Order: sequence, then C-alpha cells, then structure tokens
Amino acid sequence: MTERSLGFDTRKVRAGYDPAEHNYAISPPIYQTTAYDFKDVEYAQKLFAFEVAGNLYTRVGNPTVAVFEQRMAELDGAAGAIALGSGMAAISYTLLNLAEDGGRILSSPYLYGGSIDSFKKLYPKFGVHIDYAEHIHDPEKLDKEIRPDTKTIFIESISNPSASLLDLRAIADVAHRHGIPLVVDNTVATPYLLRPIEHGADLVVYSATKGLSGHGNIIAGLVLESGAFDWGTEKFPHFAEKHYTLRDHATGEYRSYLEVFPDAPFTTRIRFHYLNYFGAALGPFDAYLALIGIETLSERIAKQVSTAGKIAAWLDSRKDYVEWVRHPSLPDSPYHALAEKYFPNGAGGILAFGFKGDEAQRERFLNAVELLNYHVNIGDARTLIVDSPNNTHGELEPSEKDRADVPENLIRISAGLEDPQDLIDDLNRAFAASEDSGGPRDKS
Repeated sequence: MTERSLGFDTRKVRAGYDPAEHNYAISPPIYQTTAYDFKDVEYAQKLFAFEVAGNLYTRVGNPTVAVFEQRMAELDGAAGAIALGSGMAAISYTLLNLAEDGGRILSSPYLYGGSIDSFKKLYPKFGVHIDYAEHIHDPEKLDKEIRPDTKTIFIESISNPSASLLDLRAIADVAHRHGIPLVVDNTVATPYLLRPIEHGADLVVYSATKGLSGHGNIIAGLVLESGAFDWGTEKFPHFAEKHYTLRDHATGEYRSYLEVFPDAPFTTRIRFHYLNYFGAALGPFDAYLALIGIETLSERIAKQVSTAGKIAAWLDSRKDYVEWVRHPSLPDSPYHALAEKYFPNGAGGILAFGFKGDEAQRERFLNAVELLNYHVNIGDARTLIVDSPNNTHGELEPSEKDRADVPENLIRISAGLEDPQDLIDDLNRAFAASEDSGGPRDKS
C-alpha cells in the first residue's frame, strides 16, 4: 500500500496494517502480551543483532503499537515513528535525545504550561538550558538568538491555549542554516490540518491523548522524524557513538545508530535508549484505542474547526461580556494570513477569549456552563472549557504567564462534536448567570 498514492482518509483507516499478517482480522488485534517466543536460538540472535525485524519485548515494541506507529508515519510523511506513554514523554525523550550531552533549546514562548514548567524544573538539572525566543515572529532576527551550543528550535504549530501561529518554513530555514533541527509539537493541529515535515520540520511530537485519539480515554504520545536531517555532524556526536549492543554478530564490530538504522536513527535511538531504560511504554490496548480514534480523525477535526469558528465569531460579537477573542479564523486575527498559508482545512478547534468581569463573575460563569465540560483536556469529542491561567498554566509565575501571553482573564474552549448552537446557547446562559447582584453590567 505504501507504493500507491492513497488519499489521507484512506490512509487514516488502512495505513500500516495488513490483515493477512494478523489472521485476517479486519480491526488490528490487541496483542496483550509481555513477551514473544523467539522460535529458536538462531532467530533470537538475529533479532538482537537487528538482522531481522520482529518483536523482542512489549516495553520496546508491540504489534498493536507498531500499527499505530506505522499509520502515523504514513499520515505525517515521516521516515520513522515511535509511540510512547504520554505526550510529555514524547517531548522529554526528544529534547534529551538532542541535548543529552548538554546544550540549549531555543523555544517559542507560546507553549503548554506543563512544557514550560518542565523546562524550568527538570532540564537544567541535566545540563539542558531553555532560551525563549524574543523574535519567534521575526525569523530574520531569530538568527541572532541561536548560540553555538543551541541544539534545536522547539515550537507548537498551533499554540495552547491562544491558538498562536508561526511561520514554519521560515523558522525551519533559520534552524537549517545553523545545522540544527526544527521540532514541532503538532498536538492541536494533528496531521489532518498540518503535516509539519512538508514545511521543513525535522521532528514532530504529539500528545495523542488529544485530537488524534479524540475521545478523552487514553494517555499517549508520539515522536516522528523526517528522515532528511543529517545526524552525523559534530553537533550531535552521540548518534555516531558505537555500541556493543549494536555490534555485527558476524564480525563483532561495534556499530552506531547511524550505521544500523540510517533511515530512522533518531526514533530508533529513543526506542533502545530512552524507552528501553526510562520505560514510558504505550500499552497495546491504548494503541488500539488510538487507532480507532484516528479512523474518524478528518470528520472529527473538520467539525471541531467549524464549531470553533462559529463560537469565536459569536464571542467576538459579545462585547458586553468578552474583552477579546483569539482564533485564526477571525478576519482581524494577527494569524489570519498564516492560517491561510499553512492551514487550508482550518487552524484548529481551540480558541480563547478574555472574560470581561472580575474574578467572582468569571467563577460564576464557569460554574454556570452545563454542556461544556470544565476540565483540562483538548481535542475531545465533548466541548471543554477552562480558565487556563488557573489550571493548564497554573504552574507559571506571573512573569512566565506574561511571556507566554496568558492573561489572567483568559478562558480556553476546545470545540467538540455537539451542535454549535446548543453550545452558544449554553455560553449565553452562563454569561447571564455571571451578572453580579448590582444588575446588568455596562453594555458599552
């Protein structure tokens, strides 16, 4: 099937899976097993020497998980993919695999709060330091922010919670001029809305917990590599390190990941170093649920994008309760042009708005919503609402919220699959319920 040119919707249902290899089961089976028989000693030796492809132990690979990985590789146009136990594992394994000898990460300031907090608390302990780009919207000036020990540029394709967009191709060009890769967290967009590799990204990470699976019932992550980046440079010497575990069993010669896995050295190194020994493995049942979710990816995301646009436009008309609205579909959005350039299917199902009122009114508003669920996930079949400064970005200090452009009155909505008018009616009732005892607020 990989030799034929198939459409996205065909690949999301069929890619990476051949029923003939699985007793002709139409749906990928759940291989709920820890380990696998090696047939005989010779076959085991070939497996451990990477001379044949097969299953060793479910911590580093499982047939159900492999279908998930292969399907996502085809959807994203990637040379290699690895599924992990969470989106945070995907980010941490990626950045540590890049800078495990120490170095710097140049990051967009517009990120998920957990990413920002981990950058502050965890990475410096391992000799990895995070620089937040001051000119992420001006790639010509971004050049000057890259230092000799900068190992990568890290961005979100659609930021959480404000739906900020960046010029991916221009940022990729900056990274490549300095011999470093561009890492794109594509969680909000999913490959239905954006395939970052087509725009110069070298590595793509996902929290598959969100829109990819789409039903709020798993925790999962992914790392994908383009296959185009040269990992054999002096900036990344660890990829050329030779290991006993990669030795040629015929000659005993130690080999490197670049030699044994030239097509996908990055994700394979994560598999046998970080996944193998840090152990954030994805279980086969969760991989199965992710596969089922991906089968409806286009339909779900298209509906969520449409609903988000309708809610954003309605909120933009409610100046009595809403200070501002952030969604790239709005004509006055600073990201409208980038949305048209990179997101022909729409720029995501999340939006944010500034609640016009005090903290007590904001709390009454959130307590009054009925259809919108108040919790922190995104990309769910259900529409979700949160006051991000107090939860998804609650770890951040005031100065960090300012840098991430997350004001205290920001409320984030992740559009689901309900009827848009029902959601708008629910928000309208909640706005009315937020009124204080002094009567209606100023409508000006």
